[in-house]
Amino acid sequence: MTQRQVQLRLGVGALLVAVFLAVYAIPAWVSSPSNVGNVILSPLFWPYALAGFTGLAGLGLVFSGLRHEDTGTPVNAPSENPNAAWLRLAGMAVIMGLTMIALPRLGMVLTSMLIFVATAFLVRTRHPITAVVCAVIIPLVLYAFFAHVAGVAIPQGNILRLP
Repeated sequence: MTQRQVQLRLGVGALLVAVFLAVYAIPAWVSSPSNVGNVILSPLFWPYALAGFTGLAGLGLVFSGLRHEDTGTPVNAPSENPNAAWLRLAGMAVIMGLTMIALPRLGMVLTSMLIFVATAFLVRTRHPITAVVCAVIIPLVLYAFFAHVAGVAIPQGNILRLP
């Protein structure tokens, strides 16, 4: 598959998922009381927000794919070592096992950071600096929102206690 084909297929898939969520899944499966004072804490807000973000990402991928010139070169060359996929799968299993061991000791935020970095390097990301920056920023921002705005207790570890 070429880069254009990948972007178009992912974009159309994301648009279909967003429409399914917004039209059928969220109204059918998410219930919300009518007396929720803060719209951000409503059980309907975040599913619709995620459906909207998925739709926007899908539109961006479709427009990017249409704008991208099709050169005919495949995105990834076939691997010379067919066992590499099995090794990555085993590595992912190890990462998941370590996640379960580390969560109670390190807490959710620090464990998420470490697992994000480990997974990024396991799949050999092309952007290692961006992966490390995102591994630090995303868990911290999510912690700040859920702990301080939504009032949800995030599991803390013994090593690092966040305010």
